Amino acid sequence: MIYRLSALCLLLGALLLAAGCADEPDGVLPGYVEGRFTYVSAPAGGKLLALEARRGAKVEKGQPLFRLEAEPEASAVQEARWRVDQAAETLANLQKGARPSEIAAVEARLRKARAALQLSRLQYERRRALYSQKAIAKSEYDSHRAAYLADSAAVKDVEAQLATARLGARDDEIRAAEAELRARQEALGKALWLLDQKFQSAPVEALVFDTLYTVGEYAPAGSPVVALLAPGEVRARFFAPEALVGALRLGQRVELACDGCPAGLWATISYISPQAEYTPPVIYSANMRHKLSFMIEATPPPERAQGLHPGQPLDVTLPVGQSHAAK
Repeated sequence: MIYRLSALCLLLGALLLAAGCADEPDGVLPGYVEGRFTYVSAPAGGKLLALEARRGAKVEKGQPLFRLEAEPEASAVQEARWRVDQAAETLANLQKGARPSEIAAVEARLRKARAALQLSRLQYERRRALYSQKAIAKSEYDSHRAAYLADSAAVKDVEAQLATARLGARDDEIRAAEAELRARQEALGKALWLLDQKFQSAPVEALVFDTLYTVGEYAPAGSPVVALLAPGEVRARFFAPEALVGALRLGQRVELACDGCPAGLWATISYISPQAEYTPPVIYSANMRHKLSFMIEATPPPERAQGLHPGQPLDVTLPVGQSHAAK
């Protein structure tokens, strides 16, 4: 499970800015580096068995980060597999009908019934010829005729039994068994997903900013184990006075400078606070003398953001002409 949260609290930013902006030149505003972390956790808790992520190391997307104890999820997967096998066997048994020995017994009864029918037909045909010649009584003719009809009905009855034995279960029973098999397959998929979540990998290419548990500790469900900082999630945060913020626009470029940073570092404004939330003297130096200020965030290119660190003080130079708007 991944959460995207702010990296620094306001107090840290306030202290950094207050210490570094006593005499800022015209057009330069104090700021600091803000990181938006990707917190990686597992939806189920467990003992931390392996921690591949190392603080300060870079990881590629898909690279393993940590592994939690697999139980009881592994046992749940095995149980779900057994249930799927059971449902599949039940369905196959319903679809194939009676056992071979049972079908063979019905076939034997059918042969016997057909033989009896053949004999009764011959006897009936003979009696019918004799009766037409008035050589036998009608009662004898009727007796053989009834025997022939009975044997004919017996053959049809056994033929129906054989067809039923070969068909298997009723359609509604088969449909119910098919639905049960699908339900158990879905349960197996869920169990496999939960087991897979005990092994977490990096969702993006990033820097391992921090690890929050050590091997052997129990990590509760949803509790972050590793904090990642992707290059695209680094921001330059600074504060603009009320008279100046109206002239700033999203997408404008600002120049960034810091101790040890390479020249030509820049960022584009990606967020302007819709309301004033910060007032002096907590953040601003006395010479700024503005009652209202607005938080601004600017995003540097990912390839240039790799050398910036959360909490690092910055000097933010506004576009030419913007610094005079406040005068």
